Amino acid sequence: MQQTQVSSNLTIKPEILAPELPEQKVAISIVVPVMNEAQSIAILFDKLSEQLDSLGQSYEVIFVDDGSTDNTFAELKKLHDGHPGIVRVVRFRRNFGKTPALVAGFERCRGGIIFTMDGDLQDDPEEIPNFLAKLDEGYDLVSGWKFPRLDPPSKTFPSRVFNGMVSTLTGVHLHDINNGFKAYRREVIEDTHLKLYGEFHRFVPVMAQWRGFRITEIKVRHYPRKYGVSKFGASRFARGLIDLLNVLFLTSFLRTPLRFFGALGFWTFFLGVLVDIIVIGRRIFYGQQIHNQPLLFVGILLMIFGVQFVLTGLQSEMIRHYAFQPGEEYSIRQELD
Repeated sequence: MQQTQVSSNLTIKPEILAPELPEQKVAISIVVPVMNEAQSIAILFDKLSEQLDSLGQSYEVIFVDDGSTDNTFAELKKLHDGHPGIVRVVRFRRNFGKTPALVAGFERCRGGIIFTMDGDLQDDPEEIPNFLAKLDEGYDLVSGWKFPRLDPPSKTFPSRVFNGMVSTLTGVHLHDINNGFKAYRREVIEDTHLKLYGEFHRFVPVMAQWRGFRITEIKVRHYPRKYGVSKFGASRFARGLIDLLNVLFLTSFLRTPLRFFGALGFWTFFLGVLVDIIVIGRRIFYGQQIHNQPLLFVGILLMIFGVQFVLTGLQSEMIRHYAFQPGEEYSIRQELD
């Protein structure tokens, strides 16, 4: 039986898949959160580029517009158009705060060394080589210390009080933990346990030291604000104190919460026993009736409610810590890469 061989000419055009190019790395990334700093950012970038060009290393500057209502974004777009590949811009839909702005910058930066600084011209880019020299000594995080600090007493006095409290309670002895001018090795910001939300940006040195990174500080020149207005206020100071309590708990009792809750429960129970002993003593020695002392029950209720509130708050912070997702902290309206 003769077999007929049927041949078909089929031209197969395989899909051409372009290989994914690795993300381009740079030596230094500068992350600058800004809000209503239209008059400052061009001047800041000129100073930054002059200093970074003199170092002869590749760099990028990431501006995060934290809900500005003036012409800040228009000025940032001009910089981006004039310096492609160097200036990158992230624009939030509204004001989310400095910590989310830093998180957005950290997630996008490509540098082996990352700097953070404010956009109000109070930080001097000429200090960058001093930060790099300190990192070369083996440190992982270098924080700036404004010395002398040229701010009004309404800012310097609360800051000194706050810095003193942080130093005493955490053992991290920095003179100016609030200073936004810092340098990080990439390993610090990539640490998965270093979760930033709320206003935790100021406590990065505390959490970094808790994780075993080496931190230090250097004195930096400080200039008075020329344009715009300060975003510092009493509410920010109060929130800082609340966050300090949170950081103390997370860095001290996150892995062994029973040491905290157990001690708190023991001393609360002991206080209740002591109060009951006093009430019973009055009944034995003075004949006072226990049921005629309503203040005793009010005190007990207040203690119970107080303990419950504290425990509920701390437990909520633990849940918040583990459920934290960086992308939930902000919403991006536009991005210029």
